[in-house]
Amino acid sequence: MDITVNREHLLPILNKVVGVVERRQTLPILGNLLVSAEEGQVNIVGTDLEIEIRSSSEAKVTEGGRVTIPARKLSDICRSLGDGADIRFKVTGDRCVLTAERGRYVLGTLPAADFPSVEAQPAQETFTVEEATLKRLLEKTGFAMAQQDVRYYLNGLLLQVEKDVVRAVATDGHRLAAFESACSLDLSEQRSLIIPFKTVNELRRQLGLGSSSVQVEIGERLIRFAVGKTMTTSKLVDGRYPEYERVIPSGLSKVAYANKDALKRALARTAILSNEKYRGVRLVFEPDLLRLVAHNPEQEEAVEEMELAYVGEPTTIGFNVSYLSDLLNAVDSESVEVRFEDGNSSSLWRGKDATGETYVVMPMRL
Repeated sequence: MDITVNREHLLPILNKVVGVVERRQTLPILGNLLVSAEEGQVNIVGTDLEIEIRSSSEAKVTEGGRVTIPARKLSDICRSLGDGADIRFKVTGDRCVLTAERGRYVLGTLPAADFPSVEAQPAQETFTVEEATLKRLLEKTGFAMAQQDVRYYLNGLLLQVEKDVVRAVATDGHRLAAFESACSLDLSEQRSLIIPFKTVNELRRQLGLGSSSVQVEIGERLIRFAVGKTMTTSKLVDGRYPEYERVIPSGLSKVAYANKDALKRALARTAILSNEKYRGVRLVFEPDLLRLVAHNPEQEEAVEEMELAYVGEPTTIGFNVSYLSDLLNAVDSESVEVRFEDGNSSSLWRGKDATGETYVVMPMRL
């Protein structure tokens, strides 16, 4: 193989693909990227056996071929080169020689024939959604996913697609985030599937807020997202997601409204003196006043007060400050609405006058 690629074409696709490659691998070849070239195009693939990302770019192809190259080393070399540099890849035996500017880099390779690929499956359902819509769904809910829960079905995001709506739900058992967006989809039936934690985060990193279309293909055990020249294929989590609707409280009699940015800043300051392990902060709702209180084992204390639109009985609720900060970062409105009953019940949060979003946070004993 002998090809030349401009850095400005190569770096963006490396940035998309290299994220899937784990730093510690059970198989050495999983630390490599599959690089193939033919007919004026270079294709790059990375995988960890659960998720596969492939992307392509134009290239000057003197001699086509396929090879696998160490992912991190290739990415680091490309990133450190100057803008506009042309990078030549020439494979000889089990070595790939990269030349660019006045540098020469010799990398070890592994046979392309040994590179694994995610099992191909026929699509049972295909639909198209706007890139910004999909990113918004993931950003507004992905933060609430569990990471290493023994309830493996929580280590992912529930995606529900219907003809006129797409809904995303995530929960780690202590909080829940749900968001839905109106769409017009050509579907034969409603589908519910669980996308793994890593896949969700890769998509959050890659997707933009543009109007490009994302083609989504759903197979029996796989889901594929194609946007532009990049395709992400992932296995689905095999399991039944809990009935999340039962977790969302209803009939909450108390409601308060607070400025979102002011609340975020007050939480950040109060959290400095909270218990580092439990990250607890006490919110005291009083008429037209919110008091935030935190303590730690060193007998230190933080107290913040801010204005609040609330009329009702004083109510104290303990929260994990990280949970509140995460949901406030996802809310777009300037004002946040909080519905609650007492200090022992879950509370309901959303942006004031917002539609489609729901955040549930369980109380914390302090």
